[in-house]
Order: sequence, then C-alpha cells, then structure tokens
Amino acid sequence: MIIGFIGTGSMGTILIEAFIESGTVLPTHIIVSNRSPEKMRTLAGKNAGLVTGTNIDVAHAADVLFLCTKPLDYRTVLDEIKDCLTPDKLLLSITSSVSVRQLEAYTPCKAARVIPSITNTALSGASLVTFGSRLCATDRSTLLTLLSAISVPIEIEEQDTRISSDIVSCGPAFFSFLLQRFIDSAVAETTVTEEQATRLMTEMVVGLGRLLEDGRFSLPTLQARVCVPGGVTGIGLHVLDRETRHVFEHLIEATHRKFDVDILEVKEMFADKKNSFH
Repeated sequence: MIIGFIGTGSMGTILIEAFIESGTVLPTHIIVSNRSPEKMRTLAGKNAGLVTGTNIDVAHAADVLFLCTKPLDYRTVLDEIKDCLTPDKLLLSITSSVSVRQLEAYTPCKAARVIPSITNTALSGASLVTFGSRLCATDRSTLLTLLSAISVPIEIEEQDTRISSDIVSCGPAFFSFLLQRFIDSAVAETTVTEEQATRLMTEMVVGLGRLLEDGRFSLPTLQARVCVPGGVTGIGLHVLDRETRHVFEHLIEATHRKFDVDILEVKEMFADKKNSFH
C-alpha cells in the first residue's frame, strides 16, 4: 500500500514521521509533494527512501491520499488531480472545515476525514475519524489499523467535529498555555527558577497522564484523592473554580464562531460544481 501526502506542513510532517517511526509504513511506501521544493528536500533528507513528486505524481501513485493543504486550497488541488482520483482510492481530509460529504460530492473516490494531534508525534493521543458512505468494512479496518500505529483512533459524527477537535487537536496548545501561565506565576511570586518550575511541571504532567492512562483514577476521583478537607489543595481548587468558571464556555463559543466562518468559506469554494465528477 502506498500512502500519499499532498502538503508537508506541520500536521502533514507529523503524520509522515509518526508512520515511519512506528515502523508501520516504510519511507519507500510514502510519496509526498509540497509547493516548496526545499521543504521536500529537507523531509526526504531526514527520512531516507521517502519518495517525492508533484501533486499529480502523488495522487496517481497513492492508494491512501492525505490532503494536508490549507482548506481554501482544497478546490485547487482537487481540480489539479481529479483525473487521478479513481473510485478505488481513499482520499483523506485532515481539516475540520472540509466535510466528508463535500469530498464525496466533488470526487468519485472513497473519502474520510482524519484529524490528527501533535500528540501523535509520540505515537500517542487520539486521532479523530469520520467515515464516508463509500467505505466498505475492509476500508474502515485498513484505515483504523493504520491510525492505530500512531494514535487511538476515535470515530466521531459530523456534528461533533469542532468540539472533538478542540479537545484532541487544539487541546495540547490550550493546556500548554495554562501550564506555562502556572510556571510564569510561580516564578513571579516565589523564589523558584523557571528551569525548576518547568521541570516540576513536566514531571507532574507526565505522571498525571500515566495515572489516567492506567485507569487508576478518573479526573474527579483524582481531585478527590488529592484534596484533603481543609487543606491547601482545596483552597487552590476554590480559586480555580471561581476564576475559570466560564473560561472554557467562552473558548468553545469563540472556536465555534471561527469554525462557522471557515465552513462558510469552504462551502462557497465548493459552490461551483462545474468541475465536480457528477
């Protein structure tokens, strides 16, 4: 099976290198294209045997094709490679704003959406999957097996795309921001150095992840175990409850507003169906 990637930006590169590191896909079974020859040379230099080419080369050779370009470039790329998109190929969008239905309406091939996370770099975390109507049971199994090598694939419904992506894909950035704020405040308010605070925070987060991973605690039971009645943790949780009560509601409202704008732009991009396969 040949895996193709059109676009080798941040997420495209994460997926490529994760598949190679996991040993699931050999570099010689991956073909990539990018508008920047320099980026392709750099990626190929780090992964001996990786095949490079044009968008058409990738679309022609790939059995499974990841589209890793900006959402508003999808139409241009699909028009360029349309003659290569035969019904036996599996086309994958990695962006939340381009739906599976739009890909199916615009191409004759099988389509699905896969939203990765930076955590997949460590062959960990989740990836979000929405299957199109043309995939058979074997296609679904093949895709899930591929993604399982670098993540825990979780199937989601179309209407849950934005909030699921907020948690899985944007979440690492959101919580890294909060952790950095904690570190900055610790340095500002006490004698601890930034290096010390960063090490303490890093070890805490790694340990927390392992506690949750092995199922020893849920988030609520972990809070209850650490929070001794009348203790310092309880005082801190009271402050967090008061200060952050609506912060994630506001965050979700903001990301959904931006998502609505993106959806509208993509819909307008696909509105002209003269190049559709129908």
